[in-house]
Amino acid sequence: MSVHLTACPRNCYSTCSLRVTVEGGRLVRVEGAAENRATAEGPCLKGLSYVERAHSPQRIVEPLRRQADGSFRTIGWDEAIESIASQLERLRAAHGPQTVLYYSASGTKGLLNGCGLAFWRLFGGCTTTYGDLCWPAGLEATRLTLGANSHNAPWDLENARLIVLWGKNAAETNVHQMPHVQRAQDRGAQLVVIDPRRTETAERADLLLQLRPGTDGALALAVGHVLLRDGLVDRDFVEAHVKGFDEYARAVAEWEPARAAAITELRAEAIEAFARQVGTVKPMTLVPGFGMQRFTNSGQAMRAMLALCAITGNLGKPGAGWMYANLQTQVFSQVKDPIDCYPGTPDGVVRVSLSTARLGRDMPAAADPPLTFAWVERGNPIPQNPETSRVLEAFRRLEFRVVVEEFLTDTAREADVVLPAKNFFEQTDVIGAYWHPYLQLRPKVLEPPPGVQPETEIYRALGRRLGIDEAALAAALPGPSDSSIEAWLAAKLAPTGITLDQLRAGPVLSPEFEEVAFAGLRFPTPSGKIELWSDEARARWGVPELPSWQEAGERPDPAGRFPLHLLTPNTKNRIHSQFGHLETIRRMAPAPFVAIHPTDARARGVAEGERVRVFNERGELRLPARFDRGLKRGCVAITNGFWLTEGAAVNLLSEGRETDMGHGAAFHDNAVQVERA
Repeated sequence: MSVHLTACPRNCYSTCSLRVTVEGGRLVRVEGAAENRATAEGPCLKGLSYVERAHSPQRIVEPLRRQADGSFRTIGWDEAIESIASQLERLRAAHGPQTVLYYSASGTKGLLNGCGLAFWRLFGGCTTTYGDLCWPAGLEATRLTLGANSHNAPWDLENARLIVLWGKNAAETNVHQMPHVQRAQDRGAQLVVIDPRRTETAERADLLLQLRPGTDGALALAVGHVLLRDGLVDRDFVEAHVKGFDEYARAVAEWEPARAAAITELRAEAIEAFARQVGTVKPMTLVPGFGMQRFTNSGQAMRAMLALCAITGNLGKPGAGWMYANLQTQVFSQVKDPIDCYPGTPDGVVRVSLSTARLGRDMPAAADPPLTFAWVERGNPIPQNPETSRVLEAFRRLEFRVVVEEFLTDTAREADVVLPAKNFFEQTDVIGAYWHPYLQLRPKVLEPPPGVQPETEIYRALGRRLGIDEAALAAALPGPSDSSIEAWLAAKLAPTGITLDQLRAGPVLSPEFEEVAFAGLRFPTPSGKIELWSDEARARWGVPELPSWQEAGERPDPAGRFPLHLLTPNTKNRIHSQFGHLETIRRMAPAPFVAIHPTDARARGVAEGERVRVFNERGELRLPARFDRGLKRGCVAITNGFWLTEGAAVNLLSEGRETDMGHGAAFHDNAVQVERA
C-alpha cells in the first residue's frame, strides 16, 4: 500500500489537493490534503468517486473502430494508427493540413496538454477554435477594467464584512469557497446572493435577490445610481485610481431604482436596500459566477458590476475585491486573457477560424480548405457546445473522426476510431488553478491498463507512421519513459524557479502570488487606473465605452410562443458532462428532470412528476417535472451535462451566439415553452 499527494485536474474552481491510497495496483481511497489552504476540507463527491472512475468497467481500454451499423469493435493499436494515418495522408494530399479540425477542451488540465497542438504543427498545420464555453466575457470585462485577471487569496474572503455572490451557487460549484464564507459570517459578515433560483448557497444568505435572468447589468447600474445619489462613493479612491468616473456618474443618473425594478422584476425597495449595503458595509468582496456572464449582454453587465467595487474603494485591500478569475498560476501560458485568442492564422500553420460558440455553424462553413477530419481530445462538444443538433450534423458531415476518450460519450459514439485515454493517475503532470494560487504536481500513481497509452505516446506513434522527423518529435513530445516526462516538466518549470522536488512535497504558491491583488493600486490598463471608461471596449468589441445594459438577444415573451426562461445550471454531482455515468453519482442524481414553479406548472395543467415537453424552435426535451417553489416564476431549470443518450442534452435548445465581448458562448439566452407530453 502506498499513499500519494496529487491534485484533481478537472475544469473546476477548486483544483483540490488530494491524498490517494493505492493498494494492489488499484486506487482504494481518496482524502483531502491540508497542504492546500484553499481546499483543506477535503474532496467533493466527484473527487471521492475517483475510486470508481479509475477502474470503471465502462472505461475504454482498447482502441475501437466504428462499424457500418454504428456499433464498435475492438482493434489493435497498429490497426488504429494505420487507419488514422492513411486517412490523414489522403485528406492532407487533397486539401492541405488545415483540413484537420483539432478540437481540444478543458476536461483535464495539465502542462502536457500543449503537446497536442505541438504535434499538429509538425503535421503541417490544422484548424482550431477561438473563444471558450466557460468564462471569457467576464475575463475580458475584468481585463478592460482592471488590466488583468487576478484576485485576493481565497482565504482572504474571511476578512470581508459584505460578501456578494452574484449569480454564483458556490455551495455546489465551488464547494471549498463556502467554509471561507461561513467563517466570514461567523465574524459578522453579511451575505447577499443574487440568483433567479433559491439555491443551497441562497439558504445561507441574509438577502436573496431573484432577478429576471439577463438583467444583472441593469441592477448594477441602479445600484451605482443610489451610491452616487446618496453620497456613498469613496471620492478619495475614485480621484486617485479611477478613470471615467464623471462620465459614469452622468450615465447612471438615468438608472433610478424604479426603472431597474421594472426591468429586473425586483422591488425598488430591495434595490435601494442592497445599494445601501454596498455603500456602507466594508470591506466588500463581490464574487460573480460564470453562469450570469453567458448572455449576449454579459460582458457589459460584468463591467457594471465591477464598477461598484471601484467607486466604493473595494479593490486592493484585504477582504475587498472582485473574485472572479485568478490567473496567478498561469505562469506557463502565453494566453492569459481573450485578447490573445482572436481568430486568424498568425503563423500560417494553425488556422484559428472556428468560433467555439458557433461550432455547429462554422464547421460546415469552413472553406479553402474545407474540414474533412476531426481529432477531439479532453472534450465532448456534441452535447456541450451550443446548438447540439447542428454540432452533431457538422461532425457527421466529416469524412473521418477520431476521439481520444476514457468513456463512450456522445462525441465518442460519433467517431470512426476511438482511442483510449489515460486517466490522470497514469502519467505525471503539473497543473495550475484559476481560483487558488497553488501550482501542483500530479504524480503517476497507477499503471494504465495494457491497452491504454498516454496521449504523448499516441502522437509519437502517429508521427512515426506519418514520417515526421524523429528529432522533431523528440523536441515536441516528452517521453516515453517516466523519467523523460519528469525531465520535460522540470524544463518547463525552470523559468519559474520552482522544482519538481518542491512540488512533490506539496502545493507551491505561484511566483506571481499576491495575497491581496492590486495591493499597490497599480493597474495594468492603458491609463494605469481602473477604467470605467474604456476606449478599447468600443474599438475592439463595438460596445459603449462605459458599462451599459440592453436586453439579451433572446427574451421570453410572457404572451408569446416561448414565455419561459430556460436556466441550465451546474450541479455538485457533475462537472458538465463528466462523472454522471458513475454509479457513485447516480445514487445521488439518478435521472434528469425539469424544475418548474408550481404556479407555472398549474397554468399548464402539469402535475408533480408528470412527463412534460420542454421545447423551442431549435429542439425539445421530454422530462419529468419537479416542482420548485424557490425558483423564480417564469423560469425553468434543467441541470447541464446530461448526454444525448440520457435524453437531457440541454444544448438541443440553445443557439450558437457569442457574448458581447471575449468570444464566449451565450448559452443562457434561451426562451422555451413547457407543455404536457
